[in-house]
Amino acid sequence: VQLQASGGGLVQAGGSLRLSCAASGRTFSSYAMAWFRQAPGKERDFVAATSRRGLSTYYANSVKGRFTISRDNARNTVDLQMNSLKPEDTAVYYCAADGRSGYSVYDTPEKYDYWGQGTLVTVSS
Repeated sequence: VQLQASGGGLVQAGGSLRLSCAASGRTFSSYAMAWFRQAPGKERDFVAATSRRGLSTYYANSVKGRFTISRDNARNTVDLQMNSLKPEDTAVYYCAADGRSGYSVYDTPEKYDYWGQGTLVTVSS
């Protein structure tokens, strides 16, 4: 599967952005999907994930209550709605797909075998 992330940009603290990830291929519903982020000089961190049918969602504590992950298997997309953005949310955001773990959903990048190119989110104070 090929992934294409979009929607990043510059926003003031307290604002909102919606990231979208479009996937190619006919087996999108076979993949758990996740968003990770990487700030300059830091490791890639888990943000949010959703199970194959979107019935289960998981969030990092740092974004819980502010971010919402959703997927549309008919359109092969997974979105990340980000509200109440903070300067510490500034990072390159990556969408990722895990096709090997069945119905399990993981928060570690090593479990994900397909990655989008990343989209930059900058939150100014």
